[in-house]
Amino acid sequence: MRRSLFEDLHEDFRASFATFLQREVVGEQDRYGDWERAGLIPREVFALAGRGGFLAMAVPESQGGAGADDFRLNLVIGEECQRAGVGSFGLGITLHNDICLPYFLSYCNEEQSGRWLSGIASGELITALAMTEPGIGSDLASMSASAKRDGDHYVLNGAKTFITNGINADLVITAVKTDPSERHRGISLLVLERGMEGFERGRNLEKVGQHAQDTAELSFADVHVPLENLLGQEGEGFRYLVSNLPQERLSIAASAVAACEAALGWTLEYVLERKAFGQAIGSFQSSRFTLAELRSEVDIARVYVDRCAAALNEGELSAEDAAIAKWWCTDLQGRVTDGCLQLFGGYGYMVEYPIARAWADARVTRIYGGANEIMKEIIGRSMGL
Repeated sequence: MRRSLFEDLHEDFRASFATFLQREVVGEQDRYGDWERAGLIPREVFALAGRGGFLAMAVPESQGGAGADDFRLNLVIGEECQRAGVGSFGLGITLHNDICLPYFLSYCNEEQSGRWLSGIASGELITALAMTEPGIGSDLASMSASAKRDGDHYVLNGAKTFITNGINADLVITAVKTDPSERHRGISLLVLERGMEGFERGRNLEKVGQHAQDTAELSFADVHVPLENLLGQEGEGFRYLVSNLPQERLSIAASAVAACEAALGWTLEYVLERKAFGQAIGSFQSSRFTLAELRSEVDIARVYVDRCAAALNEGELSAEDAAIAKWWCTDLQGRVTDGCLQLFGGYGYMVEYPIARAWADARVTRIYGGANEIMKEIIGRSMGL
């Protein structure tokens, strides 16, 4: 089915970004494989992406960006990263563009915008979002990281974990309790900057998948954060987080569908070439039926995600529609990558094949951005249940 979401501008942007990926990320010497083994994307690659115009496209031109507030450009980046088999690189970029940037654009005052936005667009300032704490999971309101006001500073103590871009990040949007007597109304957002005394990064966590993506533990011991680093209004942090969740969840859903499409493409190519019992394994009815079923589900999911993207651009994407997209598409991603890996046989379990990395990378998508069980709770409540 022909997609109607994109215009010529987006396809030109797609071609440019695909070229960037082949030149700077994939490379001829298995550059991406080196990053997967190292567990880290080199910082200079973010700067190269910024130079190419692939970071923070919505930042106004007056502040160093392109002034292109169009989520379809963000979708192109996520899709091409999956197509190239570099999903964990894509996670760092989409976190920066899709999830962190809206907080800076929506809640920075004039002074903060002047201080941070040009660096975010250039890749000089890499961003992260720190919400999750050890032991609390999706129960954000029960966080214990606290920031007590002391003169012209907040004094921050606590810890965060599973923080994407946690090692590389220069600016970390950190959810803290500024009023411990409140639950949701007691949460504020502070921007922590690299080098603040008492702000420490723990180990780069070893994960089942997403190996090139730096995911870290962060700790705060009497960190003095200037009042000027409060994002928006004190006590409004939970509301800010909730307002951006539909875009975050759509970003995850869109990457999930793109990962499914990439997996199907690699698998179709493989089953047409690989022979068993004197014929291509794709000619067996079992293979045909498996791929036909998966392709049908992916095509249907693609239509829904594209409609959600159009709704987001129109300011109409609801929390429940984003939740539907997130849980359904990430669940589908798990089934598709698993079914495709099975068709590769033993080779599918070898890390040198992109299907193996895609399969491992897929597992976490049902957890981050709100566990899929939480997505179903949101949908159920929207139905009056």
